[in-house]
Amino acid sequence: MHTDYMVIGRTRNAENIQRLVDGIKAKGYSCYNFLDIPATPDTPDLSWEEQMNIAESDPDFWNSSYYRETFERDMSGLKNAHTIIMLLPAGLAAHMESGVAFGLNKKLILIGEVEKPETLYLMFHERYSGISSFLETI
Repeated sequence: MHTDYMVIGRTRNAENIQRLVDGIKAKGYSCYNFLDIPATPDTPDLSWEEQMNIAESDPDFWNSSYYRETFERDMSGLKNAHTIIMLLPAGLAAHMESGVAFGLNKKLILIGEVEKPETLYLMFHERYSGISSFLETI
């Protein structure tokens, strides 16, 4: 399914990611939301922090069909979104996703303040200091 946007970021920043996704949808745009699927299949009612701790310590992570399906679903969301937004703070996975998006010639938007600027941050076409300043532009 094609979407206007996909937000990438640290799962532990779920509250702000959800606020951004909700703001995008309130403006009438579609947005792939990786938070629609729990990080762990057996403990969806736990906090995102707890779910991520479980996922990161899963001894069968590499062989898990659940995590493989999650990866494939998120990559499909990335490929099918017109614009990718990275919301800071973002972890390693989001930074990897932004590189994939750049390679796919996606429009890239960065929201938040970069602690340590690197030249690769120049891949982002637009930068905003916060969620509100971005939402005012769409």
